[in-house]
Amino acid sequence: MDLSNLKPAEGSTKTCKRIGRGQGSGRGGTSTRGHKGAKSRSGYSKKVGFEGGQMPLQRRVPKFGFKNINRKEYKAINVDVLQALAEKNSITIIDRDVLMAAGMASKNDNIKILGHGIITAKLEVKAHAFSKSAIAAIEAVEGTVVKL
Repeated sequence: MDLSNLKPAEGSTKTCKRIGRGQGSGRGGTSTRGHKGAKSRSGYSKKVGFEGGQMPLQRRVPKFGFKNINRKEYKAINVDVLQALAEKNSITIIDRDVLMAAGMASKNDNIKILGHGIITAKLEVKAHAFSKSAIAAIEAVEGTVVKL
């Protein structure tokens, strides 16, 4: 076998329909476009969303919702995750660098600590935001909360 006798698998390729190449081709004349009308002519293009005069879908459906331009996105991390991380790496200070090293946050993420789960280690936690329950849980075990 060599490059000269390679060919595609049986039935994997189709020949394209050659249109407008004379009467002998069987597709000359109107070239499969029918007779007269805008669609038969060169340069025809239908407006996007046009439904033949019927009220288009994007005008029938009511507008709703909005995007708040002042919204801040946070990467949410629970206190039980911090507990597991502290036990695994035997650390007492948890900040962005520690969470990045663990693969829980990226350098552009704003981090918010949430209060789900149980925490027993005394930790110093540094993050951009904290929920009330997270602050209560961390401070209940003599930990400290630092907002960045």
